[in-house]
Amino acid sequence: MSRLSLDSRYILWDHYDMPPVDRNNPKRGKGSWSSYSLMEFLEEFPDDATCLDFLWRERLAPDGHHAECPKCERERKFHRVKSRPSYSCDTCGWHLHPLKGTVFEKSSTSLKLWFYAFYLMTSTRCGVSAKHLERELGVTYKTAWRMANKIRNVLMDESDDEPLGGIVEMDETSVDGRPRKHLDRSQAARYRERSRATVFAAVERGGRIKATVLPSRRGPAIHDQAIQWVRPESIVMTDEWGAYNRLGEYFLDHSRVIHSAREYARGDTNTNTIEGFFGNLKTGIRGNYKKVSHRWLQGYLNEFCWRYNHRHGVGDGSTFKKLLLRSAS
Repeated sequence: MSRLSLDSRYILWDHYDMPPVDRNNPKRGKGSWSSYSLMEFLEEFPDDATCLDFLWRERLAPDGHHAECPKCERERKFHRVKSRPSYSCDTCGWHLHPLKGTVFEKSSTSLKLWFYAFYLMTSTRCGVSAKHLERELGVTYKTAWRMANKIRNVLMDESDDEPLGGIVEMDETSVDGRPRKHLDRSQAARYRERSRATVFAAVERGGRIKATVLPSRRGPAIHDQAIQWVRPESIVMTDEWGAYNRLGEYFLDHSRVIHSAREYARGDTNTNTIEGFFGNLKTGIRGNYKKVSHRWLQGYLNEFCWRYNHRHGVGDGSTFKKLLLRSAS
């Protein structure tokens, strides 16, 4: 077969069928859980100046130019200072610092890297390790761990939020895995009490969750925490563990399932929601972190609770944007 002439090639290219969609404007599927992609993040926050301007607008100057000047004692126009992360008053030269009082204060790490760490920690389901942050951000492990620790323990801590209400499921668990040797029931109970960290959590059906590390799964520790977290007019659901025996005195109703009798649901009474959260928590810790120190376990609980509580973000209400706005508050 003879080679196509140059004119023939032009004719073939002219009649080439273009794809039916715009490749530069991809669309999410109807069933997609994605609300804010990496490409959208890079487009919205391309550099440090854009990140600083975001904090400036959210914290001090909604229009990007005018803010209250402490020295002039009135609203003045400000401009950004190129040599430092601050804005200067056009009239008196007073500097305002958008990073003051935030997790970014006194940090020499790029704001864009901080924002990207926010994105990574909110866009995953089972967590991101400090080693993964180190590789993604191109920083030292010490810096990555410090960033993750601050995000978990400062920004993702919602322990002071409003109490839970409605139908609330409660349960306790250990996230340290099972003992390597077989133990009878009493031995296993003593082993959990002495060597394992107790995680107690409560979740609203279709709503928020709270989780904390307790010194013991016995006696008043769980009992008192449940009363502190849940409104008295709520209906609580638990298993048959003895620490829950007196909860019916403090709440509208207390329903229980008997796991020892292989009962996992009775009508609307079950603890499947909270057990599903525990399954996700343990999978994340086992897969990403391998083992978590009891000292830092509360921070990891904060992280998993944050993603659970803000999982229904849509568009600008994405989990990343919510954490970003919290950092600017």
